[in-house]
Amino acid sequence: MILIDGKAVSAEIRAEVKARSDALEQKFGVRPGLAVVLIGDDPASKVYVRNKVKACEESGIRSFAHYLPADATREEAISLLRKLACDEKVHGILVQLPLPKQLDAQELLREIPVEKDVDGFSAENVGRLSLKQEGTVACTPLGVMELLKRYKISVAGKRAVVVGRSNIVGKPMAMLLMNADATVTVCHSKTANLPEECRRADILVAAIGKAKFIGADMVKEGAAVIDVGMDRDENGKLCGDVDFEAVKEKVSYITPVPGGVGPMTVTMLMYNACAAAERALQK
Repeated sequence: MILIDGKAVSAEIRAEVKARSDALEQKFGVRPGLAVVLIGDDPASKVYVRNKVKACEESGIRSFAHYLPADATREEAISLLRKLACDEKVHGILVQLPLPKQLDAQELLREIPVEKDVDGFSAENVGRLSLKQEGTVACTPLGVMELLKRYKISVAGKRAVVVGRSNIVGKPMAMLLMNADATVTVCHSKTANLPEECRRADILVAAIGKAKFIGADMVKEGAAVIDVGMDRDENGKLCGDVDFEAVKEKVSYITPVPGGVGPMTVTMLMYNACAAAERALQK
């Protein structure tokens, strides 16, 4: 069994992004700029924003953190996003979710120009992914593909099963695997005989948010298992959707939680911000 080290791969990619950021500054006198908008005082969101600002520093990207109070109006939020949309120093805009209940996330996300949508959540970027056109891809699934690539886990011709169909992970993950020539099955809460479907997978991606849900009886011998889950077990300890201890002896590759897919999500945000700057500056 080979443990897929997301921290090590993440450090490699951040070094690559920094080199690309440095090259842009040398050529154009401009560094990639990422604006992070935090509305309200959700404690977890504050931690995520701090992590993103720190990742920007490591990756040679300028960060612009904008804070609005929890009682911010729709007009205030839209006004800020429109200002950032016109700012040439800002190549990527990220609105930290969840939002206070008086604000509509979809309405605010629509204010982000597609070329600055570094989360890859816009309808246009999702459409480009489905059509195999150049665009920005959601960070977590993109990070999973990088892990597969850097560990030389071949995808073409393999049977891949994605457990979970969220717009942020499950659906784009399935499209990326399909675009890489895997035969893909997407499973969800209404799937009949889920264990049987999972056992067919050469590559199994778990993204459902249920602690230790995937047991040894649901995994094929020698499969590659990618655990996107970030849960807490009965003792309050961080764990994934996969029962790691039960599954690890049966598989060829597996991501741990923490230290697997988690570090890749913020790193691919840096990658997307740098790529957005390159596209903007090289037009």
